Amino acid sequence: MFTSPQRRQRGLSLIELVMFMVIMGVAAVTVLQLLNISTKASAEPVRRKQALLLAEALMEEVQQARFTFCDPSDINAATATSAATGASGDTTKCDATVENFGPENGEKRPYNNVNDYVTTYGMAQESFLNAAGNQLVDAADQPMGGQPPLTGFTATVSMEPATLGPAGMTVTGGTTPVNMEALRITIKVDYGNGNDVTLDGYRTRYAPRTAD
Repeated sequence: MFTSPQRRQRGLSLIELVMFMVIMGVAAVTVLQLLNISTKASAEPVRRKQALLLAEALMEEVQQARFTFCDPSDINAATATSAATGASGDTTKCDATVENFGPENGEKRPYNNVNDYVTTYGMAQESFLNAAGNQLVDAADQPMGGQPPLTGFTATVSMEPATLGPAGMTVTGGTTPVNMEALRITIKVDYGNGNDVTLDGYRTRYAPRTAD
């Protein structure tokens, strides 16, 4: 019986093996770069969403504070119609403590008056909302926790005079407590790499002033 000779089996040459490794290496680097870009892009909306939620929470805290001429602890806070102290029995003026910029008498968050949240008027940013390591603190001045902790965020609050309403019915804000009728509140939360979220809100005096 006649049998044909077996074909000679041929393997990869060294050059072909090297070329294969180079091509696969380049492809792997490209894939990893694409995955890295995708990961960064997917994380960005999450950080922005967190920053927006924080800004909304801080804005709500500030806007819910009272807006009285006297410190809310003053016995005439509900009746005073000007930021001044008067004679005993004059309920149209503060009995002892006129409300001013910054917290009085060692007050802590949440403050009892809207202008306690700034120590200087006219878009002067305050950084008291941040603990060590740029970790935000809650309304009780405690660092925000969570898993992972909310780090890498910084927040500021600032205020300036505002004019609201149509002609003939305007409410105008002044730069002194006696003239502060309308405030524009700006909350800015920075979430890293030059990115931030900014919210604007307004606060006006209105009667009755008891718990405004």
